[in-house]
Amino acid sequence: MSFISAFITLCLVIDPFGSIPVILALVPHGREQRRRYRWVMLREGLIALGVLAGFLLAGNHIMRAMHISQASLSVAGGTVLFIVAIRMIFPRAAGLLGEGRHREDEAMIVPIAIPLIAGPSTMATLMLMVARWPDRLMLWGTALLAAWAVALVTFLSAPLLGRLLGERVLAAVERLMGMVLVAVAVEMLITGVKLAFVSGV
Repeated sequence: MSFISAFITLCLVIDPFGSIPVILALVPHGREQRRRYRWVMLREGLIALGVLAGFLLAGNHIMRAMHISQASLSVAGGTVLFIVAIRMIFPRAAGLLGEGRHREDEAMIVPIAIPLIAGPSTMATLMLMVARWPDRLMLWGTALLAAWAVALVTFLSAPLLGRLLGERVLAAVERLMGMVLVAVAVEMLITGVKLAFVSGV
């Protein structure tokens, strides 16, 4: 896996465009609240980056401690990605996360930092990359930082993008990302099954 493919995969998994309606529903973003909105987005983004960096650096140790094989992680990660992708293509009324909050309740760590940015699928993807190519840790870190920056800029621009694009365009973009993510998930599942047969798991 190259930097470009890792970057694109992480962007698809985080799905910042698909999260715009959720962000706008969670955090007040009127003219008088713009400064507060930016502070909340920056704070949540930094928390998510710290969590993801921890999984990137400690992924191998977590796998060894829990006796998880690469095949198992690949199949599990592919399954989680597949479920997320299906929900992106066929969204539910309750939203991607199936949970709601009132606009008056300021988001703190949950659900913006975790799981909108640092979700289970993103963590599993990072752990899988580190497990399969441990010698490219610096490359994966750079890809993570780039994908995180894209997500943060998108979230900071969410009010403007919401007004310019509208709900229909945002929904179309999310479905398109979901289609691509389905292919990534299937590839991870196939790789996991191959590894299981080769290793005799």
